[in-house]
Amino acid sequence: MQSQVFFPKKKKTYCKGCKKHQIHSVTQYKPGKASLFAQGKRRYDRKQAGFGGQTKPVFRKKVKTTKKITVRLKCKECLLIAQYCIGRTKHFELGQKKM
Repeated sequence: MQSQVFFPKKKKTYCKGCKKHQIHSVTQYKPGKASLFAQGKRRYDRKQAGFGGQTKPVFRKKVKTTKKITVRLKCKECLLIAQYCIGRTKHFELGQKKM
């Protein structure tokens, strides 16, 4: 695991759409808002309804101190978006040079 990662805002890498190396713009992936109508959420809400308290285990033994960083690579030519996992890091910055 790295402590600090500095990643460029533009990166030349292989594009599956163009089938050759192109310039990609780089952004950090953020998960969207969870849907209330996903099958797992509907099942969980149905099970929780009514009397009986908490029906599923609530996870309390958190030991990880970092999350895995994923970046989105968007091709400048065909606008195809690919995701690339960097891995675990404590500090992540886009567009900065290491000093």
